[in-house]
This record gives sequence, C-alpha cells and structure tokens, in this order.
Amino acid sequence: MEFSWIKTDEQEEKVRYFLQHHGVSGRLFKQVTGQGQILINGRLAASTGVRLQQNDRVTIQLPPEKAAQQIAISTQPLNVIYADENWLVVDKPADLSSIPGPTNQTDTLLNRVQGWLQQQNNTETVPHVVTRLDRFTSGLVLLARHRFAHSLIARQLTDHTLDKRYYAIVAGHLATTHGFLTQPLGRQGDEVRRRVMATGKPAKTEYWQMTKLARATLVEVKLHTGRTHQIRVHFADQGHPLLGDQLYGGPLDQGITRQALHAYELNFYDPFTQTERHFTSPLPVDMQAVLKLM
Repeated sequence: MEFSWIKTDEQEEKVRYFLQHHGVSGRLFKQVTGQGQILINGRLAASTGVRLQQNDRVTIQLPPEKAAQQIAISTQPLNVIYADENWLVVDKPADLSSIPGPTNQTDTLLNRVQGWLQQQNNTETVPHVVTRLDRFTSGLVLLARHRFAHSLIARQLTDHTLDKRYYAIVAGHLATTHGFLTQPLGRQGDEVRRRVMATGKPAKTEYWQMTKLARATLVEVKLHTGRTHQIRVHFADQGHPLLGDQLYGGPLDQGITRQALHAYELNFYDPFTQTERHFTSPLPVDMQAVLKLM
C-alpha cells in the first residue's frame, strides 16, 4: 500500500510533523516507521527529522494488509453511495446487521461489501466498518478500505469531528424545539439494554424538532458522542421513546415495528485528498409512511 501527499506551503517543516498534521501520529506513526518506509520525492528518508520544502512529495509505503478473519461473501444487494481507493459509503437498509455475529455469519453489511468487492475484482481490500449502525437502524455507513484509512479516521471519531446526523420519530411532543440530552449511559452486567446511570459514560445528544405530528414528533439528531443505543436511550429516558422501539418501550401501533431511526447525513474530513466529504440519504419508505399516516 502506498500513500502520498504534496507539501504546498512555503514553511520548512520536519517530515514527522508534516505527517502528524495529516493524521499520522502516535501508534500509527510507530506502525509506519516500524513496518513500512517513508520516501521523499521517491527516495528513502534518512530520518523522520528531515526538513521538507515546498512541493516535496512525501510517500508512505506499507506492506499489504492481511485480513484478521475470513468473511463469507454475500451477493445480496448493496447500495453503494460512494467509493474510492480509501473509502466506501453505503446506505444500509433496516433489518441488516453491520458485522457478522454469533447468530449471523453470512449476510450482514460486511458480507455484502465483500460480495461487492468481488464483483469489482478487488479481493485484496480489507474493509473496516467505521460508523456502525444497529441492525434495525437504516442509513449511511462509512467503511475504510484498509487499516491505514481506518487508523487515520479514528482521530475524528475520538474528537467527534466526524459529523453524523439522524432523523428519528419519537413518541409524544417535546417540551423544546432544540435541546441537549447529556445523561451518562451504561448497562448492568451483560444485558442488551443501556440505561441512564450515574456511573455510566458521558453522552451528549443534540436535537431539533422538525415536524410535530398528532401523537409523535420528527426530530433531527446530532451525536456528539457515540455510545451504544445513545439516541434510543436518551429519548426513552425523557418519556419519548422512538416509535417501533420495542426494547425501550416505544409504541408498536403507529405504523412501524422497528425503531424509527435513520442516519441521513455523514460529514468527515478526508485526510488523503484534504477535502471535506458530505453525503446524505433520503428518509426510507417506512418512516415516510408514518409521517403520512400521522
């Protein structure tokens, strides 16, 4: 694997700082210097302290990635929104798990990605799910096509600059048109449900009321943290569980039997092209039907 950047500014800079500014730091930097090599204008860098000049090309070379485990191939449909050599953005339907688990090893989103890659005659890519969704949540999922991309994007997940937006239909009417839910979230033992609990991890959910319905509300939601079931737990704790969300007490008699939650927007900074990436997904048919019925 080979990745290159051009130094565009006039300020002299050591190659290690240049790479840090492009997301290559910490453990990832050790991986690059330990397993790969750094080239400057096609020549092996004498050290990471070499000073770069404007228009220098810095190239990282890494050995091919080996898959941690063999993933079964599924030929079921996959809605690919965007693809390049580093990223895949797909639109996941509801009732499809993101990755293989004990009860399903053959037809998850990752299995379908493997099938899509085979159709593209690309059997060397090792995809990594970056923004995983619950099985019954629909919408945009970002995958890195190799471990280097996955490592670079991890920083944006940690500092929450990767922007994920959702549409949710919650029971009842909210007290405010805009607000934040900040209750800490955790779980007891190995139970599937998450709970608001004092000993839980910090969580922050921002919401905007979009449409007030007869017995429910369509809201736009932004995650500032990425806790499991965060949106579902936060709204349920407020007395406004998502429609169709049986696990958290959502009503099942309002036209939808899965949690009414859709990841409709994804924004992130592409460290390879040094550009902002922006993707959207339309509201799925079942959630549209709820809005029409109510």
